[in-house]
Amino acid sequence: MTRVFKSPNDLADAVGETLGSSESLVIDQDRINLFADATGDHQWIHVDPEKAKDGPFGCTIAHGYLTLSLVNMFLPQIIDVQGISMGVNYGCGKVRFPAPVKVDSRIHGVGELIAVEEVKGGVQATIRVTVEIEGEDRPACVVDTISHFYPE
Repeated sequence: MTRVFKSPNDLADAVGETLGSSESLVIDQDRINLFADATGDHQWIHVDPEKAKDGPFGCTIAHGYLTLSLVNMFLPQIIDVQGISMGVNYGCGKVRFPAPVKVDSRIHGVGELIAVEEVKGGVQATIRVTVEIEGEDRPACVVDTISHFYPE
């Protein structure tokens, strides 16, 4: 369920809180192949299911940067900041890839608001998104996303 904030100024009261989680998404071979085509990264561990059967994971795995890019899809499912003229993806802090995402795995993002500060004309929020792999102990990705929200 999406955590709703009526204005960017309401974010500061939620620092340290888990915001919620996104819907699950299956990472199939078609999505992996499309990402390989978009980035030019056609390493066999991602795009060659036959060769990958004999590889370290027994199947193909998603690119780490594919997993990271999906955080952009998960964030609006986790948090909705209202009363803004715009929100801007300012960047990322620390990014880690603790575990691979095997083909046909289900993943989802869990958000935690870790910092809020004022910036010129708005509010900067740092949201740690942990991309969890269903059925696995370790997450696929942990990233500190940085967003700017500008009030109406």
